[in-house]
Amino acid sequence: MKKKLILESGEVFHGEGFGAELETAGEVVFNTGMTGYQELISDPSYCGQIVCMTYPLIGNYGINRDDYESIEPAIKGLIVKELCDLPSNFRTHITLDELFKKKNLSGISGIDTRRLTRILRNSGVVKGKIVNADADEAATAAELKTTTFPINQVEEVSTKTPYANPNRGFKVVLVDFGAKLGIIRELSQRNCDIIVVSHDTTAEDILLMNPDGIMLSNGPGDPEDVPHALDMIRGLLGKVPIFGICLGHQLIGLACGAKTFKLKFGHRGGNHPVLDLAKNTVAITSQNHGYAVDQESLKGTDLVETHIALNDRTNEGLKHKIHPCFSVQYHPEASPGPEDANYLFDEFIQMMEDFKK
Repeated sequence: MKKKLILESGEVFHGEGFGAELETAGEVVFNTGMTGYQELISDPSYCGQIVCMTYPLIGNYGINRDDYESIEPAIKGLIVKELCDLPSNFRTHITLDELFKKKNLSGISGIDTRRLTRILRNSGVVKGKIVNADADEAATAAELKTTTFPINQVEEVSTKTPYANPNRGFKVVLVDFGAKLGIIRELSQRNCDIIVVSHDTTAEDILLMNPDGIMLSNGPGDPEDVPHALDMIRGLLGKVPIFGICLGHQLIGLACGAKTFKLKFGHRGGNHPVLDLAKNTVAITSQNHGYAVDQESLKGTDLVETHIALNDRTNEGLKHKIHPCFSVQYHPEASPGPEDANYLFDEFIQMMEDFKK
């Protein structure tokens, strides 16, 4: 079936639709990963977004049962250059097209993804819509310019009720702003007794669980749209060790008096170099975020910058001067991507051990 991608700026891309036969609109972003499309599709941080894959061939190893990062995808759509309809991999269960049909998701293939990526790099992220071939292009572009997307993405992807992932080690409360399953996997491998709670859980309710540590997860959208989390973080600082990832990192920044801003086109991919300022070492990291902590705003706060991105020198890590609390902007659990930064989970375990002593 013929489809079109129309941007709010008026650009039109003609291609072939795959997945469900529906029109879908969202914020158009790009991801530079060469693999990991299954994890990407199921990453809750992509809630409300249409993702363009810069790598040209997508779907070539199919979809398997093991690589999901959530049960239900929150992505709005997928844009690829070439869609593989005959995957070759011993773990393949279904094709990418079949998954999109089953999950009622819409995608488009056969467009010039290099041209689209250059538009996004030059103009920044834009609103876009995957539509049927006969859709009115001018009317759709005009509609997109006046469209306001919801800002409750965290509420949409967070768990509605607490649940446990029991074990015999440290008790960790994972605050779910859109947590990837990879975070739970890494904590479980370190024998952590995990309780996953909703994004709007209060500090008082968390402390009633008597945790050894708090994990603030990744999640979608603007951190300023989650103001209730700031009071929760302030209520926990100094009382229990805290480790923040991605959105959790940004929320720690805001809770401690720093500011955040929207990046022009964000960091999305599995090949982002990050410098550890204390160790003077570089890790290649997995990233997926559209906002960052403003480095100038760290002045006068109790936060110290620990990591920076080598591509654009933006902030990638923070540590509290007084309390046991640290955070990173990237994904140490990878899923997908390199596992260079996996050691940060061990540092979190060590922080809990030291605090307990």
